[in-house]
Amino acid sequence: MSVDGIKRRPIIGVMGGGEGDSRTLEMAAELGALIAARDWVLLNGGRNAGVMAPSTRGAAEAGGLTVGILPDSDVAGAAPHIHIPIPTGMGSARNHINVLAAEVVIACPGGPGTISEVALALKSAKPVICLGWDPGPLFESFRSGGLLQTAAAPEEAVLLAASRLS
Repeated sequence: MSVDGIKRRPIIGVMGGGEGDSRTLEMAAELGALIAARDWVLLNGGRNAGVMAPSTRGAAEAGGLTVGILPDSDVAGAAPHIHIPIPTGMGSARNHINVLAAEVVIACPGGPGTISEVALALKSAKPVICLGWDPGPLFESFRSGGLLQTAAAPEEAVLLAASRLS
């Protein structure tokens, strides 16, 4: 999309746990690189932990732009590959900003924080793609309504996200 010659880039929220197994972290890095390859902006929780750090590393190393919505009031805990760190001092309440700023949310495996972001996104009618996990029947009405999808691999998640942006 372009307005007055300025190209607006889609913002893709990458959510996931502050910790993760090696496969989840590898998928996050690959996902970041694929998001950057499409010239999309990667937005996440910004911390140097879990899914946040490798997804921003993957995007930055592929030439992409990364934004981190930090829970703290300073940038000390930001992942090193965050280009635009936004300290909020809001703790977990920053999850609202994460999902409202994103056009599509790709949720990697995580815990209660990730589930809260998925719930907030769905409640706000944002498309959610669960990468490498399935929330089961918890959000079945959103799945049947087409707002919630699952993907087994980063490539599939990015293709689903692209279909939601068109």
